[in-house]
Amino acid sequence: MINILMIEDDPEFAELLTEYLAQYDIKVTNFEDPFLGLSAGVKKYDLLILDLTLPGMDGLEVCEEVIRKYDMPVIISSARSDINDKVKALDIGADDYLPKPYDPKEMYARIMSLLRRYSKAQSSELSAPQSDFEIRGDTIYFKGDALSLTPAEFEVLSLLVKHQGITQSREQIINTSGNMSIDSQGKSLDVIISKIRSKLGGKDTNGTKRIQAVRGVGYKLV
Repeated sequence: MINILMIEDDPEFAELLTEYLAQYDIKVTNFEDPFLGLSAGVKKYDLLILDLTLPGMDGLEVCEEVIRKYDMPVIISSARSDINDKVKALDIGADDYLPKPYDPKEMYARIMSLLRRYSKAQSSELSAPQSDFEIRGDTIYFKGDALSLTPAEFEVLSLLVKHQGITQSREQIINTSGNMSIDSQGKSLDVIISKIRSKLGGKDTNGTKRIQAVRGVGYKLV
């Protein structure tokens, strides 16, 4: 059975989708309150369907928190038509964006397509060589040794570790970090990257080459 977490403050809409997906052995657990949804053991679910207009907390904030803490696919389901919302949601890390109203058949198709891609990605990761980096709680280990990082350095490096081999744009990195200087984020990011490289270089002769700059885009961990 596929277990889906849904955070949607329209109970009738949620019930309609829940009943439709049940025929495909998909169980949907909906929370109208985003705070309750986030405290419901998110990691036990296979996928999140998230509305943006929610009581007490904007859906984009919920999306950002889930992406930061959990490795799971996210589909945004919203009636908000502002293209900036869609762009920001995808930039944060949402996997898909389905505007309301929509046919439940389309949501089912997107869920299955996304889970298939996600399953393939996980299989690929499992067969890949073991990384020199490991994240445990609020500590990052490099070749078995704990790195002494500032909060901002931890946020930047953890994002690069989680997406190792994939270039992260400067905007993605800055938007993910809540501890970076607002006044000069671009300059702050370069300083942080330099400090991380220095700390990696102190433990490995090739450590300083682990974080590569991609001109005009951002950085990636190799």
